[in-house]
Amino acid sequence: MSSPLQFVFYVAVKPEKLWDGLFSRESNRIIFMGADFEADIKPGGLMKWIGPGPDGKPATLVKGEILQSEPPKLLQYTFQLGQSPLKSRVTAELVPETEATKLTITHDEWDEADPGYAFCSDGWPRILSRLKTLLETGKTFKPH
Repeated sequence: MSSPLQFVFYVAVKPEKLWDGLFSRESNRIIFMGADFEADIKPGGLMKWIGPGPDGKPATLVKGEILQSEPPKLLQYTFQLGQSPLKSRVTAELVPETEATKLTITHDEWDEADPGYAFCSDGWPRILSRLKTLLETGKTFKPH
């Protein structure tokens, strides 16, 4: 099993605003370059990001199942890239601080053969940086 990926960001907003930024359709559309986000944020609920596939037609880019949900403190879900049968696990923890919220993303339970590991080790910092910028300034930057 590959080592867990872990990212910590401090975002200058209340936990409720950060939660909404992480799990709302609107902010996901912005930080994921127009991808549609569908989610039923309760244990057993499903979530998916849909965007253009290799042929230009809508395709599921990422999907998962909610394992734990405690808004606005904790969300844990399975994570599958595209049509891959391999699953990993994401845990988002939000802890209020004086003027910010500490966000810790832990992405673990990786299969050694999962090509998503390299994708996510590069992708998470980009996505979280875009989200932090969006929530703190109202705009964000284009990815590379």
